[in-house]
Amino acid sequence: MENKCKLSIVVAIYNLEEYLPRCLDALVNQTLQEIEILCVDDGSTDSAPQIVDEYAKKYPKKIKAFHKENGGEFTSRNYGLERATGEYITFVDVDDYVELDWAEKLYTAAKENDADLAVCAFERIDLETNKVTSTDMTGFGKCTKQLNGNDDFVTFINPAPWNKIYKREILKDLRFLPLRGFNDAMLLTECFTRINKITFIPDVLYHYYLRGNSQIHTVNEQDVRNLRKYLLEVKKFYKDSNKYEELKYILDIMAFLHLGVSVMYRASYDPKINIKEMTKETIKYLNENFSTWRKNPFLTFRYSIKKGFKHIGLWGVSLLYKWNMTMVYIRVYRFLVDKLKKDIKF
Repeated sequence: MENKCKLSIVVAIYNLEEYLPRCLDALVNQTLQEIEILCVDDGSTDSAPQIVDEYAKKYPKKIKAFHKENGGEFTSRNYGLERATGEYITFVDVDDYVELDWAEKLYTAAKENDADLAVCAFERIDLETNKVTSTDMTGFGKCTKQLNGNDDFVTFINPAPWNKIYKREILKDLRFLPLRGFNDAMLLTECFTRINKITFIPDVLYHYYLRGNSQIHTVNEQDVRNLRKYLLEVKKFYKDSNKYEELKYILDIMAFLHLGVSVMYRASYDPKINIKEMTKETIKYLNENFSTWRKNPFLTFRYSIKKGFKHIGLWGVSLLYKWNMTMVYIRVYRFLVDKLKKDIKF
């Protein structure tokens, strides 16, 4: 029998009672009707559990309410993922909201193009000022791309799970890893071994709110150690899937981008971390485990100049790493973000 549920939406909830109604109102009023909304309360201590139950009672055909002991966001997403029945699966953060045609546009694009993954554009909004700080994922335009080892376009897909829908069979046995702040990137990287086609929608359909105390803005030494550990697990997953040789350049550039570029920048804000020593350790780690980052065909000037500003920037950072000038990169990055208020995302 054909699956009647077209899209499962997993909402991981921990407190944030003031934003929950806005989030759920947008979901229950989606123009795509054949959806299920799995609200997973992760042991909230405010009125969020009661709000979830009220919505589940009001919309019994759409909302499924679950309550569990606190275990962290990745456990809530996995809890919902394991109970999802939809043809496609997506995730929403409780303090964000979506356009009313968000689900329909993503699902329609995925079906029309027989895509394993559909991705839309989104905007970042400062929670305090309610001002849009940046718009992301518009650069691909409206297109469908084949994933293979000859093009690194997947490197520049924002890894967040909420501006995309996954074909359920792609996720099947995959789960978010117990990794604070980077489990979405690791899941997406593992999905690359199973994805054939990705379709893009340039419409801004998701509104992501930036909170100063969000875990994405803080990285400590344990987070760095965890990421190193799980990057090796992802590499093993590639080898076990017989995809390593085909996709090793993509995997290695992903390791460099997330560990070398993103994490080192964030870690530099922790006064307990000797960031100069940590970047040296990172270079050593990359050399030993993701060695093609140094001679990666996707990190050459000739390749990057054809791909645009972001790619040229990544190539430039890789040069500074190769020249042991990582502190120059970090100081420039922090100056642009802190002083000039430029929201730079690769």
